[in-house]
Formats: sequence, structure tokens, C-alpha cells
Amino acid sequence: MVSSTSLRTLVFGSLPSSSVKMPWGNETYLVCQSSVDGLVCLYDSHKPGFVVNPITGWYRPLPLSRLQERMILKDGYIELGHLNFKPGFGKDEFTGTRKPVWLYNSIDIGLENATTMCEVFDFSTNSWRYVTPSAPCRILGGFPTPVFVDGSLHWFTECEETEVLSFDLHSETFKVISKAPFASTASHWQILLCNLNNRLCDSQLKLSDQVIWSFNSLNKTWDKLWSICIVPTWRSFGFPTWYALSPLAIFVEKKKKKLLFYDPAHNHTLVLHDPETKSYDAAFSDKSIGYPVCYFPSLISI
Repeated sequence: MVSSTSLRTLVFGSLPSSSVKMPWGNETYLVCQSSVDGLVCLYDSHKPGFVVNPITGWYRPLPLSRLQERMILKDGYIELGHLNFKPGFGKDEFTGTRKPVWLYNSIDIGLENATTMCEVFDFSTNSWRYVTPSAPCRILGGFPTPVFVDGSLHWFTECEETEVLSFDLHSETFKVISKAPFASTASHWQILLCNLNNRLCDSQLKLSDQVIWSFNSLNKTWDKLWSICIVPTWRSFGFPTWYALSPLAIFVEKKKKKLLFYDPAHNHTLVLHDPETKSYDAAFSDKSIGYPVCYFPSLISI
């Protein structure tokens, strides 16, 4: 859970949480949705980022990407109507190379020479490089964040019909893998991609229900996992109603599956939901839980 001064690690099934102080001072960072080999990637649109091991406190700074440099140099970037894109973090499954990635629409940053631009960070040279050709279609900017599943990063496209765009981190090539499992009229803040049990999933807020779909990579179809009534979360935890809830993980307790999630617009509580009993419990609450990401601990570094 990323806060302004530390990384807090909550281990379910144990009483205490641990906290590792980080060297960036009283600065606030966001965290990429996906973790890789126990490492997380922290970022800010106007500051250099970090790849961090929350268990050991090891970290490696990342220099500014060209997109970030442009954001800093262009006064009133957001005020001018430019979208705030978010990076992805994943791994080449063949070589084991970890790769932070920025993908953004050219026209949305004031450029018209290409549809999109893609930057990949190279740890061997400590620099960002462009990938060509970049994505063939525009992506949704703003709230939806890229997610890493099975060697690829994934985004929603900004098309007449919303599709899922995949970036293979080994071949560094793009392809559209499927149409999204919802109507293209869904608002940007009511949909998001996530990784549950190493499956690409979509979470959509639809009136008072949270609908979660799982992508079947074999037959390229979407299977509905759950349709969850989230009215109880509004009553019990005060969650707002305009953001898609963000699933973090599926836990199995006594042969029963439980879903861990939180509300990105009201980050005070991690909630465990039992779909069988339709019950909701606060797994952890605080004045702020920061920006959560689910990961498996490791002692490795880069």
C-alpha cells in the first residue's frame, strides 16, 4: 500500500503489517497495477519513478520518460485538456527482463505525427527507447490502467467498439485480442482491467452491480465470474458510486472463494466479499490505505 512516505505490506492471516521507509521524502507516488517477481513500479507524471522491492527496501530510480518531460515542459498540460496516461509494468517471460512501459495517444499530448507512441525502459542502458511500430489504435486515457497478464500488457482501445489491446513484452508487438465484454457506451471510470489468478479480467460498474468477466485465451471469449450487488458496500463502507471497484485478488479459505477489492475513489478500506453468502467484511481499514497492489513477496532485485 503506497503512501507518501512508506510502503506498507499487509499479510492476510497475520496480525501486524510491516512498513518500509523509502528515500523519496514526503512525496506522493502512484503504483502500477501489476507487480512482477515481488517488485512494484512507482510513478508520477511529473517526477522520476522507482522500481521497489517492498520486503527488502531495495529500489532503483527510473529517469523521466519523454512523455513525462513533455508534461513538465508544457505549462498547464492537464488544463489544456490533455489526458493523463499511466505506465504499465511487466516481464518478458522468455528472458525474465522486467519492462516499465508508457503507451499514449499522440494527438492527446499535442502531436499529430502518429496514432500512438510507446516507450519501453531498458535497464541495461538506464534509458527509455521508442518501440516501432507502435499500437495501431488509440487507447483509453485517464482512469483505466494497463494490466500485466501472461507476458503481455493490456489496455482498452478508444474505438467505435471498445476492444482489448495487447503488447507482447518479448516480441514488443501489438495486437487486438478481443472485443470488450460490455457496451461501448460505458464510461471510462466505470470499467477497468485486472489480473485475477493470472487471468485477464474486466471489472465493470453497471448501475448497482459490479460485473466481473474473465478472458478465456483459448477460445477468445469472456466468461462472467460474478455479478455483485455493491449496495451493501455503499451502506457499510461509504464507497462512492461512480468508479468501478478494483479487484486485487481471489483468496480460497476453507474451500470457499473470496474476492479482495477496494474503491479507487475512496481508498480507506480493503474489502473481502464472499459471493456464496453475499457477505462483506473489512479486511483492513485506515484513514488511507494508500494505493494497493497485490503481489507475491521476493528477495530479488534487478
